[in-house]
Amino acid sequence: MKHSRRLFLEAGLALPAVLSSASEFATAQSPAAASSQDSSFDPWVEIHRENLRHNVAEISRRVSARPILAVIKNNGYGMGVVNIAQLLEPQPEIFGFAVVKLHEAFSLRDAGIRKPVLLLGPFDEQNLADAVARDVLPMVYTPAGSALDKIAAKRQKPVSLHICIDTGIGRVGVPYHQAAPLVRDLAARKSVRIQGTMMTFTEDPDFDKEQLRRFNETCSAFEKEAIPLGKKHAASSFSLFQHPDAFFDMVRPGMAIYGIYSENEFRHTNILDLRPAISLKARVIYAKKLRKGDSAGYNRAYMAKDDVWVATIPVGHADGWPRVAPKGAKVRINGELYPVIASVSASHCIVEIGPEEKVQIGDVAIFFDAQPGSRPEDISESCGASVYDLTMHLNPLLPRRIV
Repeated sequence: MKHSRRLFLEAGLALPAVLSSASEFATAQSPAAASSQDSSFDPWVEIHRENLRHNVAEISRRVSARPILAVIKNNGYGMGVVNIAQLLEPQPEIFGFAVVKLHEAFSLRDAGIRKPVLLLGPFDEQNLADAVARDVLPMVYTPAGSALDKIAAKRQKPVSLHICIDTGIGRVGVPYHQAAPLVRDLAARKSVRIQGTMMTFTEDPDFDKEQLRRFNETCSAFEKEAIPLGKKHAASSFSLFQHPDAFFDMVRPGMAIYGIYSENEFRHTNILDLRPAISLKARVIYAKKLRKGDSAGYNRAYMAKDDVWVATIPVGHADGWPRVAPKGAKVRINGELYPVIASVSASHCIVEIGPEEKVQIGDVAIFFDAQPGSRPEDISESCGASVYDLTMHLNPLLPRRIV
């Protein structure tokens, strides 16, 4: 099985996103609509609120209305961590949010987000104290009892936390066969309230079964000792399709919330109807006719075999558009899909229009959205880019517009 997640290197982009209202976008068809900070030709990201609502409802249906801990790490999968939290928080299906970076957690609290926030990333003792002071739940998997005692004594109430158990992914988490001393120690402390216990699958179908067995046995042993484990959770977006026996008390999806199938083969099942809630768009900045024999792109990557029209769009790899796009990706302009050609530079890409002049300066180019043929999974399948790269690698300085 081609595993897109394994092609992905996590990027912790969490700079503040630029918000524009839907009304601003409606008038963005002319250069006059651009702000003084952004050119009317600068690319932008759209966040589709109704598709988000639809995806959450679909996930809730799939998991029999279990609570959803929405993973909004890495700048909200490219949509802006605060944007996503503000859109999702009113939905009753959403129990809370999970982030990796401490500043993402603080950004949520600064923005007025009140639902639980779980910090999946690392922290030192001062970070822990600061997180608890902001009502952020730490994910704990190392001996932290003494630090928790100090924090609880200072605030005069227990510290709520989740325990992470490593059942085989080998990344973080107390190894399942060494978990007993840590969990017993934490459970015995008056300074601690265990609100959740979690694990992460490797997403290897055969080994996942062994991981699930390890987690179930470990948790059962603690429950026999009357140790409260809080809400157990393990299911990511991948597990929504593969592991209904691991839904437990709560699910922890990320990509599925944003309407993107983490694996292309999941699109062909009837398990979830996901609708992409993110689009990347820009305007054509130049259209011209190349003569037969003319070249385009660095190293003359494209050679015109006949007279042909091409269009230049101001989206490059610095914006998050993958360098491999010319291997098969297409961009939609005026309802038609045109192949990306030549080479993707830092700030530009070129598409082949054909023998006729069908595209003009100012036309909107859609790199990906919810339309068949333009979905992020279509881009991934056509050129080999990871769907995770397409969203998480979007430049955090691009304007985000909620529509």
